[in-house]
Amino acid sequence: VDLVLLGKQSIDSDCGQTGPLLAGFLNAPQATFAAKIERDDDGAFTVERETDAGTETIKLNPTNNPQQPAIITCDLRLNTPRYPTMPNIMKAKKKPVQTISLEDMVTELGLELDDVCHPRNEVVEVYEPPPRKEGETVESVDALLGKLKEKGLIA
Repeated sequence: VDLVLLGKQSIDSDCGQTGPLLAGFLNAPQATFAAKIERDDDGAFTVERETDAGTETIKLNPTNNPQQPAIITCDLRLNTPRYPTMPNIMKAKKKPVQTISLEDMVTELGLELDDVCHPRNEVVEVYEPPPRKEGETVESVDALLGKLKEKGLIA
């Protein structure tokens, strides 16, 4: 296995920790929130991801170890879904579906069943943030600058 693709978030309390946790268990290279993935000639994966500061490019070098695949979590911009045609839907109904047991998957990844069956995090508290203070309306740029200077936010 060279690559494991996961969604950006899942039923992990919407924390986005499934991919990084798997990468940690396997000591494998990882990239999160991938918007574009390319496979290089040397087997590495070049991942483009969008951050608050702009676009970031990460190169995941191959480990040549099947126990350490690249772990990439996918953002919604990674793929444009294709909609199947009715004939293809009918063909798909006739195809066999391979079922892989959890035990077989865990064994293939070199993990123990207890490692994946017991959560390692605990939600201690969930609460709403305090309400924001009401803002102020100013009439001009000069008034805005005056307010910012008054509050010590600019010199």
